[in-house]
Amino acid sequence: MLRAPGPLLLEGRLVPRAPRTSLHPSPGRGQRRPATSRRSSAPPAGNLPAAHVAEIQRSRLLAGAVRAIDEHGYAHTTVAQITGRSRVSRRTFYELFENREACLTALVEDVVGSIEQELAEADLQRLPWQERIRGGLAVILAFIDREPTLARVCVVQAAQGGASILAYRRRILDRLAEALDEGRGKGPRAGDCSPLTAEGLLGAACGILDARLAQGVHEPLTGLLGELMSMIVLPYLGPAAARREQSRPTPVPGAAPAGRPPLMAAADSDPLQEIPMRLTYRTAKVLECIAAHPGISNRMVADRAGISDQGQISKLLARLERLELAENRGDGQLRGEPNAWTLTALGEQVTRRLSASSQQRRQAA
Repeated sequence: MLRAPGPLLLEGRLVPRAPRTSLHPSPGRGQRRPATSRRSSAPPAGNLPAAHVAEIQRSRLLAGAVRAIDEHGYAHTTVAQITGRSRVSRRTFYELFENREACLTALVEDVVGSIEQELAEADLQRLPWQERIRGGLAVILAFIDREPTLARVCVVQAAQGGASILAYRRRILDRLAEALDEGRGKGPRAGDCSPLTAEGLLGAACGILDARLAQGVHEPLTGLLGELMSMIVLPYLGPAAARREQSRPTPVPGAAPAGRPPLMAAADSDPLQEIPMRLTYRTAKVLECIAAHPGISNRMVADRAGISDQGQISKLLARLERLELAENRGDGQLRGEPNAWTLTALGEQVTRRLSASSQQRRQAA
């Protein structure tokens, strides 16, 4: 459900949740449509929906993009480097994202969404302006401390992005400037300020954070809360308020809110992470079929997994056997009898992780 636009921190959100199409207006005749994130359209089936496999692949690609961009810089990062880090095929990449720009945009949107949720949970909208700004800034700094690599990519490297990502960043900065500009009505000195004051304060704060992230400074950025707040309130509330902000205790950096692991840790929770095999919907369905029907034959696996080509199912089962995820306990070709496939202990572990991850996603939804 969309909320009416309003001051960012007053609503406890980083940017308004607008439909994705609002960031990318429909192109006119002869114009190319801007980069957008794509979602798999495969229909769900069985206990492990195709959509869940697509989400796992999407998470792997985003995690791979973070590592590749942090290492090479956005300007020099290629789709091949992202898919290589992710162990996901180029075909799957282009099923989920139109291009590299769309992948980075999706990454920034995910980060913004996570911060939005934390701001909403902090319930800042009822606080006075000064406390609302301080609380929102503390949330953002704590997130950066928990996710320094992710923050470096989204803050430093995203500034090198194309038109769509730069427009999205501009929207975020505009909302932040609106929140700071509310200070013009809060003190006797505020009448001397203009909207440009908020833009200048925001630019200074962003420049400080950008420099710290680019340099890879290891000290917690939450330690800058007092200095940044002192700088922000000075033109609006005066030097006495600025000095009080400097003397206020700095919050102790904490873990992610209960029930929400760090984003990069969540992206790394890949059931096949330690196995040299790309996760596909067919692979997941075949593992699920064998788990549900131990001793199942090639033909029955193919029927239940929706694979019509017997050659494809034979190759996939042979690969699962080489990877020690499944084993054939039937006589098979030696006596002309059907194969009888069962999962190995490793295969059972992978399938349990797939099922648990799918159940967690359904509960979260």
